[in-house]
Amino acid sequence: MTGQVKAMQGKIVKGIAGFYYVYVKEEEQADGIIYECKAKGIFRKDHKKPLVGDDVDIVLLDRENRIGNIEKILPRRNELIRPAVANIDQALVIFAVTRPEPNLNLLDRFLLMMGRQQKPCMICFNKTDLSSKEEADNLSAVYKKSGCRVLFVSVKEKRGMEELISVLEGKTTVVAGPSGVGKSSIINELQSEIKMDTGEISEKIARGKHTTRHSELIAIGRDTFIMDTPGFSSLGMFDLEKDELKEYYPEFKPFEDKCRFQGCVHINEPDCEVKRAVESGGIHKKRYENYKALFGELKDKRKY
Repeated sequence: MTGQVKAMQGKIVKGIAGFYYVYVKEEEQADGIIYECKAKGIFRKDHKKPLVGDDVDIVLLDRENRIGNIEKILPRRNELIRPAVANIDQALVIFAVTRPEPNLNLLDRFLLMMGRQQKPCMICFNKTDLSSKEEADNLSAVYKKSGCRVLFVSVKEKRGMEELISVLEGKTTVVAGPSGVGKSSIINELQSEIKMDTGEISEKIARGKHTTRHSELIAIGRDTFIMDTPGFSSLGMFDLEKDELKEYYPEFKPFEDKCRFQGCVHINEPDCEVKRAVESGGIHKKRYENYKALFGELKDKRKY
């Protein structure tokens, strides 16, 4: 069946080599259908490129073979630069409680990156089946006042997954984490019950073959998407100025007004209430140590 048959609204879940795969909810389908689409030339003329996560209007050209054209990009609520994606509601960063030991400096860098892009962030620690309660409690204490919700799961034993699913429901979430923490296992578990009717398109986008070479949204429920990002071992701080860094440590805020000097950066200044709070336990020492390390890195960067 060919010819323009119907206009529909959907969400771009993947883009490769000029083809965009658009997830569409249809009333007669319990789950979504994916259509392979090309973008109209008008977008090139306007220098506007569709992004994964964009809500779009499409016109079907061949319903049977799931082929269409993107006619319009709907207004974006937001746009991330890294990864390049639109309309993200929140971020989930996954680390392991143990095996490997969590690199909290790297974790703070990710929280900083998402904070710079004004996105709420949750922290998920996996592998509680391999760790002691004391190890989990110590990590919980470090990030208790960070402004992030902290979750503990064991994907192997399926513990804590219901709470994780509940915080993802109805939102589009970007997921990140270093290698070896069980990120792919968690993502596979989240989508294991979802059946998307993709027809022949499934072969084209390698459905079920988990890959992070391209930005891709995965539907895990109605109006619920996750986007995996490649494992990372380092994360730069972009164009952040050293004096701005403290703004991304929410646990400092209750104490900053009591520092002797206005604009105190809580490093070498005397009568610094933030440093006193670290000594008294009001701010976790590990978070403050990470702050000092990142501050030093930003300070050194400006020398070159």
